[in-house]
Amino acid sequence: MARSDVSDGGTLRPGATIGRMDTRPGPDSSRTPLPEPGAWLPQLQAVIFDLDGTLIDTVELIRLSFRHATKVVLGEALPDEITMVNVGQPLMTQFQEMAPGRAVELLRAFREFNRAHHDEIACSYPGTIETLAELSRRGVPMGIVTSKGTESATRGIEHFGLGGFMSAIVTADDVHLHKPDPHPLCVAAERMGVELGYCIYLGDSPHDVQAALSGDAIAVAALWGAFSVRDVLAPGPAFALRSITELPALIDGDVERFAVRGSV
Repeated sequence: MARSDVSDGGTLRPGATIGRMDTRPGPDSSRTPLPEPGAWLPQLQAVIFDLDGTLIDTVELIRLSFRHATKVVLGEALPDEITMVNVGQPLMTQFQEMAPGRAVELLRAFREFNRAHHDEIACSYPGTIETLAELSRRGVPMGIVTSKGTESATRGIEHFGLGGFMSAIVTADDVHLHKPDPHPLCVAAERMGVELGYCIYLGDSPHDVQAALSGDAIAVAALWGAFSVRDVLAPGPAFALRSITELPALIDGDVERFAVRGSV
């Protein structure tokens, strides 16, 4: 992957590259350290995905829902620089930080708009179903960990035909701790009967990457979602993909092409 291919949405600082990585086991790793990231992949047990911004393109829907909610409740539509910064965490958490004391009203207004416009605005990313079908054909177990509640997550999963590929789906309603804490990923791995340390977690937000790293999963950044390249690479994922269609190649061992080295 050429550096110019990943600069859209955020400029990488000097020294940050896609294509190689200085690997280090996570601070809480219990598995034997491996010298190369590619050495983990032959032992891969499962792939776990984030939902919004990774499997489903709801970025514009989320932006519009935030603008609607803040205008209705606060009297002005807050800019994306404020509303989008913590996407990937539960909505209530975001609203409590954004406007203490108004979170319940904001959540209600957000959900009303989101429900009304979901099917007309949300869409699937190109190649998503084909990639999931290929991993299913290979017998790779798959799951979803999302910070959405069960109702809204289920709507998107069913609308875009994702559920049949998944062995486990963990939503914000299933857990008491949320990303960037690794707890939801641990729950998913437990439900799937796999070791999180030998699972890929693919997500488009810094919270996704940090959760994967904290849980000692194989952190893979999705560079097509809501966050800039700079932001999603900042926590230091092992790998980065420009498209979900590149995931089978990574699993096949094309680590030099997708590995990340340096800092952003």
